Amino acid sequence: MTTLLLSDLHLDDARPAATQRFTDLLSAWRGRTSALYILGDLVEYWLGDDQDVGDLETAFRTIRDFAATCPVYFMHGNRDFLIGNGFASRYGVELIEDPTVVDLHGTPTLLMHGDTLCTDDHDYQALRGTVRDPDWQRVFLSKSLAEREAMARRLRDTSKAAMAEKSREIMDVNAHSVAQAFRKHGVGRLIHGHVHRPAVHAVQIGDLPGERIVMGDWYESSSYVTCDREGCTLHQ
Repeated sequence: MTTLLLSDLHLDDARPAATQRFTDLLSAWRGRTSALYILGDLVEYWLGDDQDVGDLETAFRTIRDFAATCPVYFMHGNRDFLIGNGFASRYGVELIEDPTVVDLHGTPTLLMHGDTLCTDDHDYQALRGTVRDPDWQRVFLSKSLAEREAMARRLRDTSKAAMAEKSREIMDVNAHSVAQAFRKHGVGRLIHGHVHRPAVHAVQIGDLPGERIVMGDWYESSSYVTCDREGCTLHQ
């Protein structure tokens, strides 16, 4: 059977078309997959498992229904790193670490969200280190939802302003970091998202060929990967 991989859906009540594309895709693949991997940024933002999910409940229930047919794995992204065990239990998903190596139909494959590969963006990496700190998260989650919403809005505004001043090259993956990830984990295939530049890249790791598959975002269209014994295919 086929393995299905997604990332960077950025689901939000303001973009119902993306939610519909997502639920349609899962409906089409339900019962035909061995596993589903969601590699981060499932939602536009996440304030904690106690937040009101609004119209996204439809999408989450579709995930829960899908999880009744095969395992569903979720990896945190830079927008939804506060998704916790409450969400996972409620909707039938298993949280996995970033990075994670899995065997995809006989081929060891490194799965990542992708933001840790963007090492030229020093400001972002510093911010990531702050918000991923357990103490910061504990303090953040202890605040009221209104306070968390205000803090998240300020962080998003700051991030947007910073991104407007950065080149695309700075916000893309660093070639050395990519090669280092391949060597560290001893794999010939890497699948990730985050940079919103869907493509399949041929790579050379020492004397061995490999591939890096980058999934795109779901703001205006859809992007996902399917893998079977014949290999992996990027769909847009």
